[in-house]
Amino acid sequence: MAHSNMRINSEYGDWSWSTDAGERARLLQSPCVEVRPRSTEERGPAATSILGAIFIVVNAALGAGLLNFPAAFSMAGGVVAGIAVQMCMLVFIIGGLVILAYCSQASNESTYQEVVWAVCGKVTGILCEVAIAVYTFGTCIAFLIIIGDQQDKIIAALMTESTRTESSHWYIDRKFTISITAFLLILPLSIPKEIGFQKYASCLSVVGTWYVTAVIVVKYIWPDPDIIPGEVPTSPSSWMAVFNAMPTICFGFQCHVSSVPVFNSMKQPELKSWGAVVTAAMIIALFVYTGTGVCGFLTFGSAIEQDVLLSYPSNDIPVAIARAFIIVCVLTSYPILHFCGRAVLEGLWLRYKGETVEEDVVRERRRRLLQTVTWFLLTLLLALFIPDIGRVISLIGGLAACFIFVFPGLCLIHTKLSEIQEARLASWWALVSYGIFMVTLGAFIFGQTTTHAMFMDLTK
Repeated sequence: MAHSNMRINSEYGDWSWSTDAGERARLLQSPCVEVRPRSTEERGPAATSILGAIFIVVNAALGAGLLNFPAAFSMAGGVVAGIAVQMCMLVFIIGGLVILAYCSQASNESTYQEVVWAVCGKVTGILCEVAIAVYTFGTCIAFLIIIGDQQDKIIAALMTESTRTESSHWYIDRKFTISITAFLLILPLSIPKEIGFQKYASCLSVVGTWYVTAVIVVKYIWPDPDIIPGEVPTSPSSWMAVFNAMPTICFGFQCHVSSVPVFNSMKQPELKSWGAVVTAAMIIALFVYTGTGVCGFLTFGSAIEQDVLLSYPSNDIPVAIARAFIIVCVLTSYPILHFCGRAVLEGLWLRYKGETVEEDVVRERRRRLLQTVTWFLLTLLLALFIPDIGRVISLIGGLAACFIFVFPGLCLIHTKLSEIQEARLASWWALVSYGIFMVTLGAFIFGQTTTHAMFMDLTK
């Protein structure tokens, strides 16, 4: 194949370490060096069933944001406000997923950033890729903070009463435990060019997420007598308080970036079947997030921690197992998120230099090592000094709103405007108006939540 037609990790053979289309689909591919439509042969054989696609989308949606949902319900002003915000946003979340599939078909592209690049143009495409890199970078920071949170509780449970009184041991210091775990486990998993272990992490993440939800629900039904809940608000303090829950909801339900490859990996990539897939997947995610948010919030009330598992006693065995699950899931998820961010940065670099994959193979390994170590050290350094995941989620939750609302809305507008029609039908105007509304709503959520998060960080 000619050099001018090469893409990074976009050919079917580049994914030879995995024979399952669903596994390949769930990973972000890096952007193309030179954009052009791909033929059916270049997409490779699609083999993901509808049930498999639902599983992958649910898996992509459920994650670390689960731990912050009870605190989000508290910030929103109670159960009614939290559920109402979720239900309203769910309509647009599902709509965004369908729009991305529609634009993927129209542009003949099979990854999120390639669709944005092809439909909206160079500037918007670059902004999208930068946003993906920043989002994955922030998520990696949140993962390291979560590791530290769970390790603190597990260490506290293992310590004897006599040892617990001496809290100055260097080997139980939070910064040391996060650092040693990151250097010994996360960094070696992040350096390789391929991440075939992702297939095992996917199943483990789903099991861990469902177990955490089950524990929180059971602990609410049969509460620990030692747990004294705080005040349980029943209404938001102001209408603006409802928006405090939006970063967590956007962060939790954001699966849009990985949804485009999932759509293109289906046996029959059609909008009707895809609509059924994303609706079923989002309903499942809604039940998981709502169950965790409601039960966790009602168990602790306003005394809830940003990470709900931190609110439970250290010596609670079922909760300790949940903490271990979360640590293992995060340890395997960090390399995947880093791979996604690194792939985007690699594509931006190659496009900036005007080089193709073949021309740059000699320097790829050295550059990949430099990118990985720099990324790892920066995320670790920030994680050591950021106190809780709420601070990170409040910032990157605004970016998640861009992936859910802004970019899909822009894609819909550009796709409809590019259609050649003698007369603009009512449906055409309705879709363009819907796209404009999505962009406006997403921009508002991004601006409001990011400004509020920065203000809170500066005043604390």
